[in-house]
Amino acid sequence: MQVTRLDTARIRAARRVIDPVFLDTPLYCCEALEPALGCTVSIKLETANPVRSFKARGTEVVASLLADNSSRAAVCASAGNLGQALAWSGRGRGLDVTVVASRFATRAKLDRIRALGAGLELVDGDHEMARERAAAIARSDGIRLVEDSLDIETCEGAATIGLELVDNAPLFDTVLIALGGGALATGVGHVVKTLAPEVEVICVQPLGAPALTHSWRQRRVVTTDSTDTIADGVAGRRPIPAVLDDLLLVADDAVLVQDASIIAGMRMLLDHAGLVVEPSAALGIAAILEDRDRFADRHVVTIVCGSNVDIDAYHRWIGPAPIHRS
Repeated sequence: MQVTRLDTARIRAARRVIDPVFLDTPLYCCEALEPALGCTVSIKLETANPVRSFKARGTEVVASLLADNSSRAAVCASAGNLGQALAWSGRGRGLDVTVVASRFATRAKLDRIRALGAGLELVDGDHEMARERAAAIARSDGIRLVEDSLDIETCEGAATIGLELVDNAPLFDTVLIALGGGALATGVGHVVKTLAPEVEVICVQPLGAPALTHSWRQRRVVTTDSTDTIADGVAGRRPIPAVLDDLLLVADDAVLVQDASIIAGMRMLLDHAGLVVEPSAALGIAAILEDRDRFADRHVVTIVCGSNVDIDAYHRWIGPAPIHRS
């Protein structure tokens, strides 16, 4: 029998060390989406905070532990959002933070990491190369390596979203969760399956970055040689075995969606909810668009997990805004 790394009591305790600015994010039923999608859609808006993603819930827990242990330095690899979050949490606790990222990462994310005072090192490769470099820095400098999804604090920080869903949402049938490294999916999934086991937990990943979905389906780690998706925030190639073990215990399904559906989801969130989101945040809407019959007449919660997007790329994907005439 598999035993999860997550603990509901620790997740509840995590809320006490997370800056309240990241907690109790808006949760509301978006009626304007219902006619187009054929189901009731509630949005959990994890962009309404200073780093515009859910990642700071986890880095707040990590940074709190580092500060309590008098350890003053940390390094992480990031596609952008984790780096911003660790920079924010570290700045507030006087930590020396270094972020390693691909030089091909979204420029807006890289600029914000610098603005938050973290050191930034760029590598000429993808996120997996950044992970290798961050690990090398941690070894050579003797500092804490913060590994998203592997470090249980990142999962249990993200899991506090699940507490808010279960405690505050009206009855819902399904939660759609973006699947990248797995912290959000395993954390929220653990809470939902523990406290509301009747709710279906569905993870959504881009077709061009399918490693963890393939791993979930085959119940073993499956890696890929490359990724090809606009959803850079979830474009991993090498799933973490311990994360897969946790995911197998909580996910009812894992689905893959095309980039075209992600773009359509981003446009729907703009047109019907007034939200500018990054591609990863539209994965839930994309899943509904690709399988409307499955979700027909359900009440679905989708976690809008980030809005750090390159505005030029966003305009290329979404196109000009429509002109509304009175």
